[in-house]
Amino acid sequence: MNITKEQVLSALSHVEDPDLKKDLVTLNMIEEIVIGNNAVKFKIVLTTPACPMKNLIQGNCVRAIHQYIGEDIDVEAELTSRVTSQRRKAEAMMAGVKNIIAVSSGKGGVGKSTIAANLAVALAKTGARVGLLDADIYGPSAPLMFGLTDAQPKAIKKDGRDMIVPVERYGVKVLSIGFFVDPEKALVWRGPMASSALTQLFTEADWGELDYVVIDMPPGTGDIHLTLVQQLPVTGVAIVSTPQEVALADARKAIDMYTTDKINVPILGLIENMSYFTPAELPNNKYYIFGREGGKRLAESANIPLLGEIPLVQSVCESGDCGRPVVLDSDSPIAMAFDRLAANVAQQIAVRNANLPPTRIVEIDPDKTH
Repeated sequence: MNITKEQVLSALSHVEDPDLKKDLVTLNMIEEIVIGNNAVKFKIVLTTPACPMKNLIQGNCVRAIHQYIGEDIDVEAELTSRVTSQRRKAEAMMAGVKNIIAVSSGKGGVGKSTIAANLAVALAKTGARVGLLDADIYGPSAPLMFGLTDAQPKAIKKDGRDMIVPVERYGVKVLSIGFFVDPEKALVWRGPMASSALTQLFTEADWGELDYVVIDMPPGTGDIHLTLVQQLPVTGVAIVSTPQEVALADARKAIDMYTTDKINVPILGLIENMSYFTPAELPNNKYYIFGREGGKRLAESANIPLLGEIPLVQSVCESGDCGRPVVLDSDSPIAMAFDRLAANVAQQIAVRNANLPPTRIVEIDPDKTH
């Protein structure tokens, strides 16, 4: 049977990306078509290696060839990925970074840093190139969570400037103010000093070419948050909360801050941490210690996705304290929950990049911000 490239593209034009709602041919996701003796081989270029729909898309492509060309054709549909970005090439800060993800919360104590660390490692596990910037200036925790408390980042000369090289661990490039201060002493800094330190981490670090940089933000809605959106075009924000109403109330404030007309940074969705407790001896039981479905209700009322529900498990705390994020224990239920979270975050970034314009640097008059 003589098969043409046009026939292959015509058949695959019936396969739709479930998230982007367009066919793969229109989206330029089909490449390197090779036609043999009653055989077809091609590549499907996904928008992220963490795509949760990849097996569905691959299966639909094989079925489309069989349905529209011939049932007896040997089909090889290879999956690859090219992470999308809406960042402008002219942007100087983190110029090689395709997507900047801020992990934020309205209040402390909701496990935001744990979420950020495990999200970064989970994305790296998929094959993505990932960085983690610990922007929690007053309470940096990335050095401890990654087992890097004694790390000393190196400096290199690049284009005549001294640049800091992030420390790599578990496939993630990590940079934190905690590398440069005494961990036993409190940082007694006013807002401008903290903002200046954060700006240095943006401007004086050599991140290289990365698909995602996860930024662990400090809690609240203050100077550091304004510095971030004034310095960097953030691709999107993931809001972390626990199910109880006091945490949800502050999460609403964080959502409101990022979505105001002055700031206008896309919200990728809500992450509910400590959703329920499952004891090791009763793995099928769920105890909703902090309330039930609070995150789901907030996500629905704010019209944003619920990106994940992370259970309260002792191993999460233990792993963070010993410097090895729990998501590395691939077969555990908690690791699988973080893997699903990473897939959902990557999915929402792809949707955001397909449907929204690039995020702009925010211009805020500090004298009018209160």
